[in-house]
Amino acid sequence: SSVGLFIYAALQRMLVEFYGLDGCLLIVGALALNILACGSLMRPLQSSDCPLPKKIVPEDLPDRYSIYNEKGKNLEENINILDKSYSSEEKCKSTLANGDWKQESLLHKNPTVTHTKEPETYKKKVAEQTYFCKQLAKRKWQLYKNYCGETMALFKNKVFSALFIAILLFDIGGFPPSLLMEDVARSSKVKEEEFIMPLISIIGIMTAVGKLLLGILADFKWINTLYLYVATLIIMGLALCAIPFAKSYVTLALLSGILGFLTGNWSIFPYVTTKTVGIEKLAHAYGILMFFAGLGNSLGPPIV
Repeated sequence: SSVGLFIYAALQRMLVEFYGLDGCLLIVGALALNILACGSLMRPLQSSDCPLPKKIVPEDLPDRYSIYNEKGKNLEENINILDKSYSSEEKCKSTLANGDWKQESLLHKNPTVTHTKEPETYKKKVAEQTYFCKQLAKRKWQLYKNYCGETMALFKNKVFSALFIAILLFDIGGFPPSLLMEDVARSSKVKEEEFIMPLISIIGIMTAVGKLLLGILADFKWINTLYLYVATLIIMGLALCAIPFAKSYVTLALLSGILGFLTGNWSIFPYVTTKTVGIEKLAHAYGILMFFAGLGNSLGPPIV
């Protein structure tokens, strides 16, 4: 992602010169659509010598894995309900005094085998399907209920709440510089000739460096990774506050490098999440945090 940001800065300038802003955006959009081709090829990795795992049919699951182990009881209950409804239907038909109904009942009485076998098979089939639907609905409801309960438990965790607020504010402030640093330079009257390297390219290179170095620092036992992450947030805030006072290319390039390096704290973010909520809840918590990160990325540029 950092290499892409570095290349994009130079590519954008070249495309604007050759094709104008509209042409540049059209080409960039077309390049971005290649994500669809890459995404369509993504599959779970399987070794060639191993056969694909066989899908388990819900009926084949052992009883100990079933949340509601009431098959026998429910099956009998459903058959009894069907028996009652079937007998009441026959009773209603027989009590009707119309000639048409009498003829129909006489026609139905002739094939005795159909009367005995078909209702039994039908009742059993419907009972099984009813039971399966009930079990599926109960299981799904239980999963959703557990998920909502776990989500609420995460938000009740004060450290996790502080983390999602931090990531939201970090992305509101930290993402716009990668889009708007060139505009900041123009508003500070920095001339195009002074640009040794595009500021966006500096951010991209330093983000790559930050990801590597911060990841290496997190591996040292004597460094508290949570404190390291908090330090990157604080320094990022101070660097953003210093941008309005930067009036030359050198100071803006320096601030771009600092901001890019600190944005590399994404490499230690999964570890920080694990330390906060535990390895068991990592996937759940990380998904929620990524939602707030995306929200911050969306809100940042319009707010600025």
